[in-house]
Formats: sequence, structure tokens, C-alpha cells
Amino acid sequence: MSGVAFRTATTDDLPAIVALLDDDEQSKGREDASLPLDPRYLAAFEAIVADPNQMQVVAELDGIVVGTMQLSFLPGIAFRGGWRGQIEAVRIASDLRGQGLGKQMIEWAVALFRERGCHMAQLTSMSTRTDAHRFYEQMGWNKSHAGFKLKL
Repeated sequence: MSGVAFRTATTDDLPAIVALLDDDEQSKGREDASLPLDPRYLAAFEAIVADPNQMQVVAELDGIVVGTMQLSFLPGIAFRGGWRGQIEAVRIASDLRGQGLGKQMIEWAVALFRERGCHMAQLTSMSTRTDAHRFYEQMGWNKSHAGFKLKL
């Protein structure tokens, strides 16, 4: 898909980001995209913006936000002090899925991680997202770890 641009999100993008997060069968109903947005969304966005190791990204096509992801740059002692790039909450507008936009987004993130000196890129994906798993494996990602979460 040509003509797509990736950039750091702004506060004006927040309604579109929340709508994309909600436009997903796996997380339907978890988010509330109604306006005005819950103030917790803005608080979280401001925390991301204030942290130089966090980045909320949007994909724009013809001036419309059609994708989003959060990138984290994680320092670590392991791997001789190597940094990792973490990709979270990847979403593409449902009517544009399967057209290569997700691949472009992930490739853009990996290139940014390389620029920032990360030695590894990583992400997690819900075990029920089998289509996403195939997508990442086709892009060369290795399903190397089992993840665990504890809801608090």
C-alpha cells in the first residue's frame, strides 16, 4: 500500500487511536471510543509522550489515521547491556487489513529500533490471534517464548 506515512501521534490523534483499539474482535468492548474520551486515555497518552523511551505511532493514509502501535525502548543488563524494541497494541483499520499496511508498520518499527541501537525487537500477541501469529512468522519473527500475564 503506497502513500502511507508513519509518524509520532499527537493528542489530536487520540480519538482515532482509541477507535482503532476498539475495532478489533479480540478486544471489542474493552475500550470506549465514545466522545468525550475517558480522561484516562489522555493521561496515558501524556505519560507516553513524556517518556523518551516510549512512542505512540500512527499510520496515516490520505490524512486519515488508519493504524497505530506503541513502541517501547527497553534497556537491559542482559546481552551486554543491550536494548530491546518492544511493539505493542498493533492495530490496522478493519477495512484495510490484508493489504500490506501491517507489514509496512512492523518494518518501519524495526528500522527505528535499529537506528536507536536495539539488538532485538520483540512483541507479544494473544494466543487466540492465530492470523496475527502467521503474519509475524511470515515476516521472519521467531515464536521463541511463552508469555504470561497477571491481571491486577
